[in-house]
Amino acid sequence: MSFWLLPLFFMESALFLLTALSLAIWVYLWFGHGRFWYADQRLGRDQPISHQITSWPTVVIVVPARNEADVIERTLRSLLEQDYPGEFHVVMVDDQSDDGTGDLARQLATQHPGGTHLTVKDAEDRPAGWLGKVWALHTGLRYAEKEWPDATYRYLTDADIEHSRGNLRELVSKAECEGLDLVSLMVRLHCQHAWEKLLIPAFVYFFQKLYPFPLINDHNSPVGGAAGGCILVRNHALKQVGGIATIRAEVIDDCALGAAIKRVGKIWVGLTDSEHSIRPYAGLADIWGMVKRTAYTQLRYSPFMLVGTVVGLVLVYLLPPLVALSWPLHGSVLAGGLAVFAWLIMMYTFQPTLRLYALVPTYGMVLPVAASLYLGMTIDSAWRHWLKVGGQWKGRTGIGCTN
Repeated sequence: MSFWLLPLFFMESALFLLTALSLAIWVYLWFGHGRFWYADQRLGRDQPISHQITSWPTVVIVVPARNEADVIERTLRSLLEQDYPGEFHVVMVDDQSDDGTGDLARQLATQHPGGTHLTVKDAEDRPAGWLGKVWALHTGLRYAEKEWPDATYRYLTDADIEHSRGNLRELVSKAECEGLDLVSLMVRLHCQHAWEKLLIPAFVYFFQKLYPFPLINDHNSPVGGAAGGCILVRNHALKQVGGIATIRAEVIDDCALGAAIKRVGKIWVGLTDSEHSIRPYAGLADIWGMVKRTAYTQLRYSPFMLVGTVVGLVLVYLLPPLVALSWPLHGSVLAGGLAVFAWLIMMYTFQPTLRLYALVPTYGMVLPVAASLYLGMTIDSAWRHWLKVGGQWKGRTGIGCTN
């Protein structure tokens, strides 16, 4: 072999090995990562939920809200109009809003036919060490414990979620029939605009990969988690883990709560297309801001995990399409073939999530584009952490922001 051919040989070998590694990872994700991509954990899908409950337990719904004037009435109406057969109460905690959120809620409490179920509480100044949303939840839970100490369940939900009429009944049925201590649903996020269609299904797909729902729902698996828009939790289990105070400084509070409850009981997390997030993302900046607040937290503020994430995203999501599309330039048949195979697996595993959001299968081809943007969001999240610039949310910076 001529000396000048050696660099080309090593380059082709390296390209082949990297592409083979990427394909091997995708084969593992396809068959060995807890069926995360199936998107089949749905309320009532595995077996019909019995509604033959003779005594429906009392539920207290807690809604933390900060500057939610544009959506709060719609959210609270959907909660007040639940067809739940048992006793339920709604506590909305106004986390020092300056847009009239609390006034709108109080007006609804006096005008809506079911307004007697609604109580509006004002959150006090947040103590040091507490995040804003968790402090607001603590305020509502403390009031619930005072007024309805014997209520079996607490239902924690966000202020921008529109609930179907049967949602609370379905959640309680699931918990009662299967002896669960926590039932959580990842609500259908707003996905109508171009940036939403590119990034939101990918976000849901990545979330399921980080927290495979089938493993969370496997009582023998150590994987725990939850989705913050919709969490029904038994009060005694919440007390057993030390109450909401146990996650007072957790930025990703929902997953932290789910993991804590799983250590003492049984939990179940699933997807739904009947509960909707009603706040649209105006564009890339909105989604970017949402992700960068928590991305580096997910990596435990570790530079080593950040480097691993960057390398992993490039290897798994970007390398296959780059090698496949540049086939005429590098000319490696083996590397090109492996890259095409890896890209096909990527698109195939993305299909159930795309169907959840009623998007055509060809959207699977742009998952690498979404991954590259999320890579940028993650790096930005780390950069802001190193600069000690907290992620701003709801008019507040850093600790104390209500999600």
